[in-house]
Order: sequence, then C-alpha cells, then structure tokens
Amino acid sequence: MKLPSGGFLDFSGPALVMAIINCNDDSFYPSSRALAEEAVEKALAAEDAGANIIDFGAESSRPGSDYIDKEEEIRRLIPVIEIFRKKSSLPVSVDTRKAAVARSALDAGADIINDISALVDDEDMAILCAERNAAVVLMHMKGNPKIMQNSPEYTDVVSEVQDFLLSAAERAMAAGIQRDKIILDPGIGFGKRTCDNLSLIACLAEIRCKGYPILVGLSRKSFIADICNRPLSERLAGTMAANAAAIMAGADIIRVHDVREGVDLAKVLYAIREKSNGMVSTF
Repeated sequence: MKLPSGGFLDFSGPALVMAIINCNDDSFYPSSRALAEEAVEKALAAEDAGANIIDFGAESSRPGSDYIDKEEEIRRLIPVIEIFRKKSSLPVSVDTRKAAVARSALDAGADIINDISALVDDEDMAILCAERNAAVVLMHMKGNPKIMQNSPEYTDVVSEVQDFLLSAAERAMAAGIQRDKIILDPGIGFGKRTCDNLSLIACLAEIRCKGYPILVGLSRKSFIADICNRPLSERLAGTMAANAAAIMAGADIIRVHDVREGVDLAKVLYAIREKSNGMVSTF
C-alpha cells in the first residue's frame, strides 16, 4: 500500500505493528498518554522498538468519553506530528473523526486517517481522503464512545460487522478513495460484549474474505479482564494471546501499547507460518 509521504505498507511479511500514542490525558491506559515533546519521544521509542506505523490520537474514544472540539484536537496533535515527521519517515496514522483535523494532520505529514466512525461523523472526510490520496482505516462501532457500551446487542455479530465494513468500503470508493487504500477494523470493544469480541477475533477470516487488509485493536481491553480477571496493568499476556489468535485468523495490523512484545509476536508467528508451508500443519 503506497502512502502519501512516499512510504509503503508491506503486507507480505509479519503482521504490521501500529503503536498507540495518545496525545491526551483521558485514554483508558495511562501509560499510553503523552503530550507535546513526551508524545514525540514515545513515538521515536516505538520506532526503535520496531513499530511499522505510529498512530497519534488526541481525542479519547474510551467507553463514556466525550467529544472534543476540532480546535483542541488540532492544538494537541499537529505540533507532535510536525516534530515527529522531521525526525522520522515512519508511516503516520491519525485517529480522528473530523475532516478539519485530518486536513491539518495530512498537511503536517500524516499518511493514514484512522476514523472510528468509518467516514460517517463528518461528511467532508471521505472527499478529503480521496483528494489527498490518503489511506483510511474504516472501523465498526455501534453508537458512539459515550454510549456504545450501554447494552449492545447483535443477532449475528460477525455478519453484521462484515456487512457494515463492506458497505463502508463501498461508500469510501464511491467518494473517490482507491480500493487499495482501504483498511478495515472490526472495532473490538466498540459497542461489543465480550462474547461479541471473541466471535469477531475467531472469525476474522470471514471479514477478510474480500481481500481488504484487516486491523485489530485488542491491547489491554476490558474483554481480556473479563476472561483473565486482571487489572489494566496486568493484561499484557492476555493481549498477546488475543493478538496471536487474531494474526492466525488473518489480521494484517495489530494496534498495540506494548510495541516490542507485539513486534516479537508477529515475527515468531510469521516464521512458524513460513516453516509450515508445504508441511502437514493445522496452523
């Protein structure tokens, strides 16, 4: 996947690792929060640890979080991207639902717009991404972050999420976004019960059936706590297990807080898969 800055996402090797850098003081995992120069330092450290993509976000999307205005989002985000871009050529993703923020981020050197609303919240977003030839992540979410965990229900979560994502991809292409610039995200934890999250991870191959790259964000989320009964600070092992299952089921990108561990996981799984080619294996 060619990117606006001249970079490239190569999906032929190990699953790519997207590092989470939250430029706010509200995201659910405190260790991911960083403002100004600290955010740049965290991003550079993630690159040193092997990250393939840096994902900057200035608006929290944890359950119950509030919408912030575009001016505040730009104030938190753009100086960080500008400084990071002067120091690194690594692909930059921006987690935003607002076209004004996306435009400023692309001007500052971003490559990917990671829109949890799948281009729905801001009608100008799809046109902007098409005009700028930006890659886009389209995510499924039931409701919005403020209310999404208020008793979500599905009849068939896998088919419903798949239908939503394929429809979102069609809308994106109708707006002029190239098919090979689209990444799909099933939205683990965004308006989902634990049983829904597990079904989606287990059935990623069905969502991937049309050939779009798949991104998953599982890192330290509450469904892991539901299974393991661990506090936020002790969910790394559960996260690694979930990411391993997701990669084996077809995930192309894992979005993580713990970069070095995610990179090692992706490399080992890829090496096993390569070794198993041509051999009798259930991998």
